[in-house]
Amino acid sequence: MWLEILLASVLGFFIYWFVSRDKEETLPLEDGWWGPGAKPTAREDDSIHPFKVETSEEEISDLHQRIDRFRLTPPLEGSRFHYGFNSKYLKRVLSYWRNEFDWRKQVEILNKYPHFKTKIEGLDIHFVHVKPQQLPSGRTPKPLLMVHGWPGSFYEFYKIIPLLVDPKSHGLSDEHVFEVICPSIPGYGFSEASSKKGLNTVATARIFYKLMLRLGFREFYIQGGDWGSLICTNMAQLVPSHVKGLHLNMAFVLRSAFTLSLLLGQRIGGLLGYTKRDMELLFPFKEKVFYSIMRESGYMHIQATKPDTVGCALNDSPVGLAAYILEKFSSWTNSEFRDLEDGGLEKKFSLDDLLTNIMLYWTTGSIVSSQRYYKENLGQGLMTQKHERMKVFVPTGVAAFPCELLHIPEKWVRAKYPKLLSYSYMARGGHFAALEEPKLLAEDLRKFVTLVERQ
Repeated sequence: MWLEILLASVLGFFIYWFVSRDKEETLPLEDGWWGPGAKPTAREDDSIHPFKVETSEEEISDLHQRIDRFRLTPPLEGSRFHYGFNSKYLKRVLSYWRNEFDWRKQVEILNKYPHFKTKIEGLDIHFVHVKPQQLPSGRTPKPLLMVHGWPGSFYEFYKIIPLLVDPKSHGLSDEHVFEVICPSIPGYGFSEASSKKGLNTVATARIFYKLMLRLGFREFYIQGGDWGSLICTNMAQLVPSHVKGLHLNMAFVLRSAFTLSLLLGQRIGGLLGYTKRDMELLFPFKEKVFYSIMRESGYMHIQATKPDTVGCALNDSPVGLAAYILEKFSSWTNSEFRDLEDGGLEKKFSLDDLLTNIMLYWTTGSIVSSQRYYKENLGQGLMTQKHERMKVFVPTGVAAFPCELLHIPEKWVRAKYPKLLSYSYMARGGHFAALEEPKLLAEDLRKFVTLVERQ
């Protein structure tokens, strides 16, 4: 009898293990057409064309006239950045933008790296492609796709690119030299916007995978934050055999059990797998999680429901556009910056860099299409799409910056990314890591690639 019970228990254990073990699922690759009208029967033109950023006197004059006509609403006394972008400091930004900012010079800076466009799934996809000028003897560069988010752009990577393609000149080892590809998400900047509903992160991941194939890369590394994190995650779920490694500076992990553990965590955090640093970044829960999400997620609700309405105002007013976007560069870089009269913007960024990013939205008229991306990805609610419930089975590295919108502990990350090789508590930095702390991000990425290639 006891032998039968033992055998039944062992059999039950193996059945449970077989059913509950991690299944290395992949997302179906499928196909899409996002251009206007019906998909043509002819084969899509897969040629790649050089592209150059340009401007004109008419464009600059129109901008200046609109800035001159701005109507100011005085801020409340002592409000600092607690009510949003403080209009007293906005006057300084506008004065600089109107009288000192040199858009023609910034266009030259944008063009210092090679730009290209190619048609994929009916859309003109823009990307920057930077190859190393010199390589150690017998070495080939490692292809690396870097993907931005909202309200950023490919320009976020301009400070980190030199550290990746020419590390030795910047005091880094040349053990890893990269060839960097930075595309613009469809509907952002110089990438054409979809004419149809439904273009989400999975579709974008497929488009960028096709881009990498078109460039001749069969295996490559990918890196992203914000939407770029989810796009890169989806790419790893679509074509894991082509992704050598996935590096993120923001991880999307949504599980109800984790939310429940936060309510218990401050008392028994160690038993729940939280480190001391996790506890510092997550608690007190009310302030660092609940209130923080409530303060910073209003834009998300608008853009995930009716993006076109607020988009009408932002696409018509460069001043409104600047206030709307720059406020994110303040509070998402460090939440404590809301206590400062100037939002701390110039503590981490130059006005030239911030306004160049704004100009990429303004001159292309892409703010509305960029906001629609929230509707396409979040409009049906959370945890409604297959990829949100799937794990990721490629080597993964995560750089956890302390001022990110929400800290995601290693325990949570590993639940979705079982092949997590590297999880780093970064010394400083927030949401726009590549622009704010390019050297820290580059060093963590290089550390991760070393671990991947030593496997």
